Amino acid sequence: MNTSPRLFSNGKTHPFASAIVVWEACNVLAQRQSLPWQPDESGNLCHRRQVSGGRGEVTLCLTDTCIPTCTPDSPAVLEVKAAETAIASWDIRSACLHLMYAAYATSLERPWEQSFTVNDQEISDYLGLSKRKDLSKLAKLTLIKDLVEQPCKLLVTVDWAPQGRFRKITVPQSHLWHLINTHQHFQEDDLGCKHLTGLTFTVKAGQWAQFFLNRQGAKEGTTFYQYGTLPKSLLMNVMSIWQQHEGVARIMLWLLFKTRMGTEQRITVPTLMRIAYGEERLLKAGSQREERKRLVRSFESDLEVLNRYQIQPIFDPLTYPLEIQPLWVKLADLPDDAEAALEFWTSDGSRDHRLTDAAPRNKWQRLMNARLLKFEIPDDWAQQSPKIAKKTSEEYRKQERKHHQSTSLLSGPQIAAARKKLQLSQRVLADRVGKSQSWIRDIENGRLQLNEKDYAMLSELLQRFAVR
Repeated sequence: MNTSPRLFSNGKTHPFASAIVVWEACNVLAQRQSLPWQPDESGNLCHRRQVSGGRGEVTLCLTDTCIPTCTPDSPAVLEVKAAETAIASWDIRSACLHLMYAAYATSLERPWEQSFTVNDQEISDYLGLSKRKDLSKLAKLTLIKDLVEQPCKLLVTVDWAPQGRFRKITVPQSHLWHLINTHQHFQEDDLGCKHLTGLTFTVKAGQWAQFFLNRQGAKEGTTFYQYGTLPKSLLMNVMSIWQQHEGVARIMLWLLFKTRMGTEQRITVPTLMRIAYGEERLLKAGSQREERKRLVRSFESDLEVLNRYQIQPIFDPLTYPLEIQPLWVKLADLPDDAEAALEFWTSDGSRDHRLTDAAPRNKWQRLMNARLLKFEIPDDWAQQSPKIAKKTSEEYRKQERKHHQSTSLLSGPQIAAARKKLQLSQRVLADRVGKSQSWIRDIENGRLQLNEKDYAMLSELLQRFAVR
């Protein structure tokens, strides 16, 4: 049975649908019970995401079948208990299948009407399952079938308010992905017994694609065509670390969409912790000291794993200074040479504050106010065409500027504390940034607020002093 053209023809990347519908479905498949699920008016469990500045909503819920029924416009929705049981059985690796579908959909002219096909061998190759020698052929096929079906059991509803020239978008509750057919391949042995040797799946995008993956409509200015770059390395990385580092896998999947909005995205530590571990665990850590210690250890370890996979966190020197950064960051400059390493530790031991000293007593409170300036991402993540950047709407850019102004402007005491920690006088700092001493004094006293340009300049300067 013929399949659609293979993904990753260049061996590294492929375009994929990256609309908010796809992003939120990826979050649901990856974060599962960690997300807020609530009963709707009909008593069915659902997850809601506000869009368009709160003027619209994307809703996701579950059904127990991935195959279109005789009434495809009215699929059966799972009630609370059944839905909770289903969510608990989900596999984070199904998010990888969801992303593959989103990549296949971009190869079609009208994906809400046309289908694509993929077989178990291709899936095994994309996800690195072909390297798993501990699984039998039947075990691999069973796993692949389960992963293929999970995204197809999501139902999506979209209520999107008019935005500029775009009219109101309404997508009634329908399958995110339709699993049209599963074709089984058998081989007969010498005794006449048939054995399952392969599977081919036929899948079609749901109605959402007509509004968010519509080339012709985008040309006419009536719908969207939103896509990004899917790196094959991401799929294989998630498949290799999901058991030992699920938090890392969740952050990777989230960052795939987040970085599409631009790499200069300030992200707070609580936001990353919610993505990696869920709101419930974060709240528990806030009230229980031992849980707090465990969560910080997990978070710092996961940041190190991300860094190992070339997703490098860049710490804000004002809110996330070296003294509360993970130990692995502090040891980044440790020389490989034994004599140089001895000199490094001797020098460190003569300082008032040593790298191995206990963390400040208020480290948790400071982490809750800390943020990362951005993540440096691998080259294959960043291979986006100029058309993608051009498609970013002016409305989004306005929202980003507004968000930046509301989140990145530090309080005067924070700036003063950072300056004093670096043993800089107001006059020296003012000279470095080309401002007057009174300007620095007004900033620290709260009489003047930093604009975006001045914040970037001051942040870069303090960071340079911090790493000396």
